[in-house]
Amino acid sequence: MGQLDGKTALVTGATAGIGLATARRLAAEGATVFVTGRRKDVLDAAVAQIGPNAVGVQADVADLDALDRVFDAVRERGQGLDVLFANAGGGEFAALEDITWEHYATTFNTNVGGTIFTVQKALPLLNRGASVIVTSSNIDVKGSPSFSVYAATKAALRSFTRSWAAELVGRGIRVNAIAPGPIGTPGLRGLAADEAGADALLDGLASGVPMARLGEPDEIADAVLFLAGKGSSFVTGSEIYVDGGASQI
Repeated sequence: MGQLDGKTALVTGATAGIGLATARRLAAEGATVFVTGRRKDVLDAAVAQIGPNAVGVQADVADLDALDRVFDAVRERGQGLDVLFANAGGGEFAALEDITWEHYATTFNTNVGGTIFTVQKALPLLNRGASVIVTSSNIDVKGSPSFSVYAATKAALRSFTRSWAAELVGRGIRVNAIAPGPIGTPGLRGLAADEAGADALLDGLASGVPMARLGEPDEIADAVLFLAGKGSSFVTGSEIYVDGGASQI
């Protein structure tokens, strides 16, 4: 018996890293997992990795029409939605003097707008007792040179988590945030211009973690599973930091 047998979940941004690891974990626990990604070939490969409990829907969360297609697919299954992991997002380095309108708009439209409208469009499908989990970041309580726009989006998501938890508590729906620290994902390596730069970036980030290493995507998946399941039934409006102590000690 899995922890999520008979449940339906949606994981956005599930083709790599944290999203893929979490989708695999939720599926392994018995959930039917709808997963999204922007590129069909990469999405198909992720669905194959996740297994027979996965349903792929090609979508960019910053595209409202694409989000409608995602929730149409969930609606057609007829079981509602028990777990929503609003995970899709990203960012790039830009020092204050180099921030452009495009950089600002793209980052906010994806990380903030995409999350807002993912949760909003899920509302009619969320079953009583459903769990909504938002991917924030431990950077939401820290200053980070050249990453200020990304950090601001994550601080916004932390605030939305509290407000949505207050709005939805009457429906028995819990809303929480997960705040990863530096996690060894393709997206993190992709922040650097080349492989040598990526190695230096990851080494530098690991050195700032009290546990002296990067986290693994599966470690975030474990925390998401906790928030998705009965073990967190009295937890809402909270943020769980999974960052090796980087924001706490």
